[in-house]
Amino acid sequence: MSDALLEVRGLRTVFHALDGAWPAVDGVDFNVARGEVLGLVGESGSGKSVTGFSLVRLIDPPGEIVSGTISFDGEDLLGASEERLRALRGDRIAMIFQDPLMTLNPVLSIGEQMSEAILEHRACSRAEALAKAAEALARVGISSPEARLRQFPHEFSGGMRQRVAIATALLNAPDLIIADEPTTALDVTIQSQILFEVQKLSRETGTAVLWITHDLAVVAELADRVAVMYAGRIVEIGPVDQVLDAPRHPYTIGLLKSSATMVAPGERLHQIDGVAPRIDARPSGCPFRPRCLRVQPICADEDPAATGQGGHSFRCHNPVPAGDAA
Repeated sequence: MSDALLEVRGLRTVFHALDGAWPAVDGVDFNVARGEVLGLVGESGSGKSVTGFSLVRLIDPPGEIVSGTISFDGEDLLGASEERLRALRGDRIAMIFQDPLMTLNPVLSIGEQMSEAILEHRACSRAEALAKAAEALARVGISSPEARLRQFPHEFSGGMRQRVAIATALLNAPDLIIADEPTTALDVTIQSQILFEVQKLSRETGTAVLWITHDLAVVAELADRVAVMYAGRIVEIGPVDQVLDAPRHPYTIGLLKSSATMVAPGERLHQIDGVAPRIDARPSGCPFRPRCLRVQPICADEDPAATGQGGHSFRCHNPVPAGDAA
């Protein structure tokens, strides 16, 4: 994409252990355009969250980004200084963590924390920052926002703390939001409101969104494109309607058939045989082959290259024919 805001090429993040360095993210490529929502889906342990953390260089030892490029609006993030990254985080790039306690300081009031997120990057008075913070809380469904600003994180439920974290990420209308399963702890009504606000922000301001989730129904509602991740690699990527309506990779089909929200009423749910491989025990060739029903001898010898057309690509030696997938 020529208008890509975020471009990731060959990203590889490993975790060092006594017996070697094992890749959690293994050669990942994708783009996110301005105003686009890209859903990143896969089972637990597929590398989704590590990918998100790698993009903003929040990987701590024994983890390490060992190769690849991350370009944000033409700027190399892997080569950026810590000072430059601090200027970008919370302003042009916002991250919503799965655990809101990673965002909120327990000894500061909500108002102090949210206003500080504004004052760090914007020239305005504290009163103006607090007013903007109250408005953001209201947008994510928190009633009496002015009173809530005076409270502390321990006075909020887990779901409300998550909404505060989401509101904080939206404060400065960032160019890019990286959201790591942010609505998992929320009820469906609030989740729908959050998705609406994210879509609105993306359409009105051109904010790009990387939405990391295991929930295919959320991706179907929110995303423009979807990337399916398995064993540290993206195995299928494309427009959301093509990938979900006519998937080509057997793993994508397995995810769809095992999701209660993605099958017709009365249709039997299926499960993918086996479990995802450990980071230090991935098989040779195609990492999905021990669980795949379409495995062939070549799958044990060669890691499949990406193939496809029209922006819909997949990595499989024996993909499901387009007509059968639909």
